[in-house]
Amino acid sequence: MEAQQDQSLNLEECLKLLKGARDEQRLAGLLLVTKFCKADDHSSLRRVYEAVGSLFLDRLLRTGMGKGTISSSRDSNRDAYLNLSIAVLATLCRVPEIASSEDMVSKIPMILEVISTQSCSSVLEECCEFLYLVSTASENGIMRFYESRGIKVLASQLFSLQDGSHLVEISIKLLQLILSKISLDTIRNEYLSELSVIVAAIAKQFAILHNSLKFEALHLLNSILSSTDSSQLKTLQLRPQDSWSHNIRVGIMAILQNRVATAERLQALILAESMVSIFGEDWLISKVSTNETQDPTPADMCLLLVLEQSRVEIAVLLNELAYLKYEAPQDTSTTVEAYSLKQRNVAVAYSLVEKIIKLISNVDENEGTLLDDDTLTKLILQLNETIAVVLEYLEDAKEHGQRKGDGLLASVRIIGSYLAEAPLACKEKVQDLLGYMLSIEGADEQRPFHSVCFLLPMLCQITMKVEGCKALASCGGLKAVLDCFSKLIGSNVYLVEDDGRVFLACDTIMNLLLKKNKVQFMLDESAFVDLLKALAYWSENTDDMSSKMMASSICALIFDYTSEEALLKNPDFNHGTLRSLYHLIARCLASSEQDTNSDTDLYEIISTGFSRWAHRYPHIREAIKI
Repeated sequence: MEAQQDQSLNLEECLKLLKGARDEQRLAGLLLVTKFCKADDHSSLRRVYEAVGSLFLDRLLRTGMGKGTISSSRDSNRDAYLNLSIAVLATLCRVPEIASSEDMVSKIPMILEVISTQSCSSVLEECCEFLYLVSTASENGIMRFYESRGIKVLASQLFSLQDGSHLVEISIKLLQLILSKISLDTIRNEYLSELSVIVAAIAKQFAILHNSLKFEALHLLNSILSSTDSSQLKTLQLRPQDSWSHNIRVGIMAILQNRVATAERLQALILAESMVSIFGEDWLISKVSTNETQDPTPADMCLLLVLEQSRVEIAVLLNELAYLKYEAPQDTSTTVEAYSLKQRNVAVAYSLVEKIIKLISNVDENEGTLLDDDTLTKLILQLNETIAVVLEYLEDAKEHGQRKGDGLLASVRIIGSYLAEAPLACKEKVQDLLGYMLSIEGADEQRPFHSVCFLLPMLCQITMKVEGCKALASCGGLKAVLDCFSKLIGSNVYLVEDDGRVFLACDTIMNLLLKKNKVQFMLDESAFVDLLKALAYWSENTDDMSSKMMASSICALIFDYTSEEALLKNPDFNHGTLRSLYHLIARCLASSEQDTNSDTDLYEIISTGFSRWAHRYPHIREAIKI
């Protein structure tokens, strides 16, 4: 009670001084403000602000900056005036109404100028405190900060700040605020080089800190990197490799190997995915040295930690997605938002797993790899567990009659990526779900296409054996592959990278057709008519002889199932298409006879096929001129 009375008396004495006629009185009053006014005592701070007035505060700040005068001011007092004015402004801006006033917003350019010229940490801290409070209080504050090139000023100071200081904390919060209010594209277009400095400086804090500020640094890095096109971050890659990218890896490992909240672990994965997008999957196995030990951190530590956490996140998120989809109340905003967020999060984990699969697949090609057999074994075990979980998710979706959705399609993609390298993994479960996976459609697809494309590498491998052919035939998968092939060939946006898919589809089709005597499957007339039309179209629109030989080989195998007469009776088939196929076969036979080293196996399929069915296609001899 006595303390409150003393404070009240001090306040009244302070207000009397602040309202005084002479500058000396006001200065004395402001000194009292810094000593006894508490930051959370908004009522007292309002009375102080009303008493001193904005004009004197402005004059005091300008005097401290050497741009104005107050009575009895001397050059030797300028630093004291500057310190006092900044401290008072920062204290007064604890009151939101004061912080949002135009008087305070208008001072932002001057405060930024002070930051650019001062090195005293206490002054810089209060300057940043002022900027944060004013920017938080109003949109005008944020825009004035940005328009006054505040990003540039802040970036220039970050590396000189003491690690883990309160000044670093305020700077991070201020940057987070700006990024939450101003489009990253806008900032990137004007301050890309400054962004690179900010990322490098914050990455350092992310690596060395072991308190809550580490997570603030993590969130800020994600705000910049996860929303930025990797091609636009070349300035970041030009910075020393042992600075920012090294520090980010150290910070990610620290989070993933310690007990932290699940949300922060997920944020670490998001950051790892951004780094892999910038530097490639090799970034996960770069050797890192730590300050705590002379021995280098194991080269595989980051890789193993990222995969393990990705596996855990996938298991948890898929279970939660299934609950939201099949059990939670539907069509509520809460359910829709939660489902959308979890889909985005599982997409990050999927992406990392796919990158790791790619990394493993390239081990034999990369000389001097840092992955030993023990590491590879650990990775494969974790990947097997991950794929098993995804297959269970798809099995659940199948039981609920779900066949359409980008989440389901993404699940097929990750399965296809792994089975391309390990086609016999989870063999029984894959065979049980094969037909279902081939039937899955993306949200914007009218019929299955991408799901088939994702599984083609695996299908091509398993159909090399009779068992695999039987699995594909029994689930009706051949029709899906034929449709996929036709769409790839007939697409108006056929791309060079589609060549790989086209040949995988061709190999799969040929594998099955070549084993027709050992595999029972039905090939209806419409299916092979569509296939023959696609083959004719492909051969007419490519100059690649290997493509023509492949098309001709499949055509030769399809001709076993029909005849010229039957084809021409089909309303969807015409003389032009048949003539095109005849010329294709003729050219391939002639070409192979001239070049005995080219596509010998395919030539054998064409020539032996010709001898089997030529009598059912009387006009083909005209094309071959026999």
